[in-house]
Order: sequence, then structure tokens, then C-alpha cells
Amino acid sequence: MDVLDELFRHQAELNRRIGFDADALHRRFDPLEAGKWLNNYIMAASNELEELRNCTFWKHWCAEAKRGERFKLHDLQNARVEVIDLLFFWISMAQCVGLDARDVADLYRQKLRVNHRRQDTNYAMVGKTERDNKHIRVRRRGATNAKSRGRRRAAS
Repeated sequence: MDVLDELFRHQAELNRRIGFDADALHRRFDPLEAGKWLNNYIMAASNELEELRNCTFWKHWCAEAKRGERFKLHDLQNARVEVIDLLFFWISMAQCVGLDARDVADLYRQKLRVNHRRQDTNYAMVGKTERDNKHIRVRRRGATNAKSRGRRRAAS
């Protein structure tokens, strides 16, 4: 078992204890339930990002910034813990949208190619579209993704 698979398995176990059963959601996809849990995890991750930022002297008006230490990472140990907290919520968000560890690895590689291509072509914000992301898709092994399952249910 690969490390990412193991992390996804452990997170699914923890989430079941909390009340979110990703496996049940994937067996019978419910866009409302998925959205509810996705937003729970987005809010939690947002808070963890703020806690991570607080490991630096980010306030331009603080004494440390005035001494030239703005953005200095002053709490490395806690920053590491906050990054791991983000990983918990990141995996949970992936599970909300029907991704498993293999899907994540595959989508990451697809998006990495896009990002390298953007760097090769002098990527700029002006005129930016998401057109180069449209081909990035989950390639399931004999299964359908949660989005298409939801569309099929809505049509029936």
C-alpha cells in the first residue's frame, strides 16, 4: 500500500467517527450532502491557513515587522503541525468530491503538465482563462466519478 493510499484510508476512518462516510457518499452520491461536508472542510482549512500564517510575523504594523522581520517564520514546530492539519482537511475535501489517492496522483500529474506548459509560455494573469484545465479529468478504472453519478441521478 502506498503512503497516500494509507493516509486516505486513515482519514476515511476518522471522518466516519466524525459523521462523514465518504464510502457511503460515493455509493449513493448526494450533491447536497457532498456540498455540506465540502464546505465544512473548506471552513476548517481556511482557519488552519490563518493559524499557519500566525506562525509568521505577517502584520505590517507589528514591532517585528518594523525591525525588518516581517514574514519571518517564528514558530517552525507549530507551522509543521498546521500544515499537517491542512492535509487532514485536504484529504477530506478530496473525498467529498469523489477522489481517491490514485485519482489525486493522476490529476496532480495532469495539472503539473499544464503548469509546466504555462511556465514555458510565459503565463500571465491578464487574459487568463481556465481553457487549459478543461482536459484534466479523473480516469477511473471501470467506475464513474461522483459528478457524473450525480448528473445521472438528477436526470432520472
